[in-house]
Parts: sequence; structure tokens; C-alpha cells
Amino acid sequence: MKDPKPLSVGILLTDNFTLSAFSLFVDTLRLAADESDFSRPIHCRWTIMAEAAAPIRASCGVQIVPTSEPVEPGQFDYVVVVGGVLHNSKPASSWIHAYLHRAAEARVPLIGICTGSFVLCRAGLMEGRRVCVSWLHYQDFRREFPDHAVIGDRFFEIDGDRITCAGGAGAADLAASLVERHLGSRLAQKPHQVLLLTQMRGTEAVQPHPPMAHDVTDDRIRRALLMMEQNLANPLPIAAIAHKLGLSTRQLERLFDATLGHRPSNLYRVLRLRYARWLLENTSRSVTDIALDAGFSDCAHFSRQFKSLHGLSPSHARLGLQPGSSGTPIAPSMLKVLAAGEAPTAEWAGARTY
Repeated sequence: MKDPKPLSVGILLTDNFTLSAFSLFVDTLRLAADESDFSRPIHCRWTIMAEAAAPIRASCGVQIVPTSEPVEPGQFDYVVVVGGVLHNSKPASSWIHAYLHRAAEARVPLIGICTGSFVLCRAGLMEGRRVCVSWLHYQDFRREFPDHAVIGDRFFEIDGDRITCAGGAGAADLAASLVERHLGSRLAQKPHQVLLLTQMRGTEAVQPHPPMAHDVTDDRIRRALLMMEQNLANPLPIAAIAHKLGLSTRQLERLFDATLGHRPSNLYRVLRLRYARWLLENTSRSVTDIALDAGFSDCAHFSRQFKSLHGLSPSHARLGLQPGSSGTPIAPSMLKVLAAGEAPTAEWAGARTY
């Protein structure tokens, strides 16, 4: 049987692009392109294009040298733009926008990885399309593109000839999906095995544990919640959080109560218990280890608090005896329900907040 036509991808990198998303996408193609650990571009080919031959700097400081000047986009099966740091970076150059438009006119599917989705939207190429972004950039996207349909809880989204990816490890899942579509499942599975990743995740897979601050608009509350997220195993005193924000403890409590209807200590507990549920549903670690990792020194106390919030014991949560996923972004209205210690309803568990 004749081998299928090689999968060919053209790649555009923006200033301060995310190296991990780029490298995982390309390495998935590389590993699928050849047998064993060779790197011959037999089944997959990739071209890194730029207007000039100068290296392009990633957000971590590593520089990538383009492999080609811009070539006719019709030669590719896909054209990919990889974004990165959203603020304090140069906007995508006019030639990138022009090239993306040429690719669209040639009916070449366009892919935005990480904040590459913003580049596609700024170029006017995502009107009427669903856009997938990381929880980290969900609010930024809603502010800049209020008329676009945005998805903040998936790894990637395919909407016709437009594909957007949240970035991170999701870039490997997206690349594997493209390989599977064009070259079959055997070649698609190999990269994940070699890269020691979990099984391939499709468009319905949920981004893991987005922070509760994801859907909060007040910057002071967002910063407080993010501090809590970053200190789960060893919870910070509320007074210390208030001090970092330039507020008194009482001012922070009034701000939380006025905005979310609950004290910060209550929401801190919710964050820790929500994180514990994600660990229970997605790892094989013991309940005791998870309790410690969520900042509880007493396993019995942890179990009582967990059942009070989620409506089931930690062991039952591990067995999946109740519908719902801790991976779904939580809106402020849901925060109030969680903070009150109520168990999610069936209707609530299936809600998607985009």
C-alpha cells in the first residue's frame, strides 16, 4: 500500500513566543515523521518562516533561527502561528498578518497556538469562529474580543479550517490529532509514548484545574486568589495576603464580602478542597498525601470538609460516583455557591462558562 502524502506544516513565530508550546508541537511532528528515534522528515515536514533571517526570541530568552523565507502557503496542509507573552511584547508584524490572509485566501487551514489565537483574531480571521484559549488568558481575550465565542476549558478547538490551541502540553495533543487525521493512529501515538505523555487528548478533554481567579474581574481579588492558589500546601495567613495587596485584613474581608459574598478564609478553603478533588480524580495518590498537599494536617478533618463542600467523601470522589469536573472554569456566581459549602447540582456540574 502506498504511503500517505507527508503532512506539511508552515510555522510563524511571534516575538516572545512560548518555547514549550512550539517545541512540543514540532517534536510531535518530528517523532511521527520517522521510525525509531531518527528525525528524518519523511512522514511530516515543518518549515519555520520569517521575513528576515534574524533569530526570533522566545519568552524564555532562547532564540530560534528560521529555516526559510516565506513560501507560498498553498504548499502547506496547515499554517501555524505560535504566540506567547501577551503583554509587553511587540505585536505580530504586518507581514505575518499579510501571510495569514494569503493562506486563508488559498484555503489553507490556520492554527493559532497559545496566544497565536489573539494574532488570528487581530488579523480579522476568526469572525464567527470559536476560539480556544488558556484559562490564563481567558479574561484578557474577553476584554479584547467581546464579540468572539471563547472556550477556556479545552486543550484545542477545531472550527472548520480554523484551529486554536490553549498552548502548553495541549500543543502536543493538537499535533498528534493532525498526524492521526492525515497519517493514521499508529504514527500519532508514537510521539506521546516517546515524550512520556499521557494518552492523546482530543477536543473534549478538559484543561486541568484552572484557578478560581480565572473568571474574577476585580484585580485585587484576582491577585489574592492567585496568591492562595500558589500556596495551597502551606496556606498563607489572610493578614499576610492583605499586607501584600496594601490592604488591612478588614479591608480585604469587606472587599471579598462585597464582591463575592464570602470571607477570603472561606474561599481559601474552597480552593484547597477543589484542588484536592482534582488530585483525587486525576491521580492515584493516597487520600492522606492529597490532604497534606491541600494544606490539611488532619485527614479526618479534611474528609469532613471535603464532604461538606462536594457532597461526597474523598473515596467516593475518586470512584467518580457524582457527575461534575473540577476542571471547568468557575464563574463568580458559582464561587458563591462553592463558598457556602453547597454541593454542585447536576445542572451546575454540566455548565460551561464561556
